Amino acid sequence: METLRLVLLFVHILGFAALIGGLLVQVGAAEKAVNPAMRDGAGTAFLAGLALVGVLEAGDAEVDHAKVGVKLVVGLVVLGLVMANLRKPRIPDGLFYGLLALSVLNVAVAVFWSTAHV
Repeated sequence: METLRLVLLFVHILGFAALIGGLLVQVGAAEKAVNPAMRDGAGTAFLAGLALVGVLEAGDAEVDHAKVGVKLVVGLVVLGLVMANLRKPRIPDGLFYGLLALSVLNVAVAVFWSTAHV
């Protein structure tokens, strides 16, 4: 079960890398659009995250449901916005930077919201 958890965590991280990489590659562009890396990264991160929570729930690990809920909502908003704007030739700068901020927020929640206090 631990190996599955690690594989899912790895895929989840790769999904965020693709999503944020797909956003960052366009920072200097005059016209921004949803690209395949953003689409695939958002979907991969979301689905791997859901599977990861399922594996954690099935195992002995204690799951922080508040943290999972925040990540779920933010991830669902990002995925929804990416998919809703997939076929548009360009997206507004506000939406672009909003997607970037939400994606980075989701990673920050994962890293900095810890249940362990050392």
